[in-house]
Amino acid sequence: QVQLVESGGGVVQAGGSLRLSCEASGNILSISARGWYRQVPGKQRELVARVSGLGRTNYADSVKGRFTISRDDTKNTVYLQMDSLKSEDTAVYYCQFERVRTIVAIRDYWGQGTQVTVSS
Repeated sequence: QVQLVESGGGVVQAGGSLRLSCEASGNILSISARGWYRQVPGKQRELVARVSGLGRTNYADSVKGRFTISRDDTKNTVYLQMDSLKSEDTAVYYCQFERVRTIVAIRDYWGQGTQVTVSS
C-alpha cells in the first residue's frame, strides 16, 4: 500500500515563505509525475504546480515566479517552495503522485492535505 504524507503547512504573514513536503512510502517501482493542488471551501481543487517524470514543470499563472516545485527521486518526495505569499494563497494544499506503479497496480495517489494560511 502506498501512502503520501505531507508536512510544512502553517500560518505565515503575507510576503513570507513556506516549504511543503510530500513523501511517498510503500513498494513503489516508478512514479510518472508529481504535483501540488489547492482547494478553498466552495471551489474546485486547482493545480498549483506539477513536475513530470522528465522533469518538466508547469505552474498556475497565479503562482509563477513565486512558487517552485522540486523533487527528490531517491526519497520519493516532492516539495513546494512558496515565496512572497499572498492572502489569496490561503487554502488546503494536496500533493498528488500520478501513475504510481507497484507490483499490483498503477494508480494515482493523494496526500491528506495541509492547511496554508496567509495573514495580511
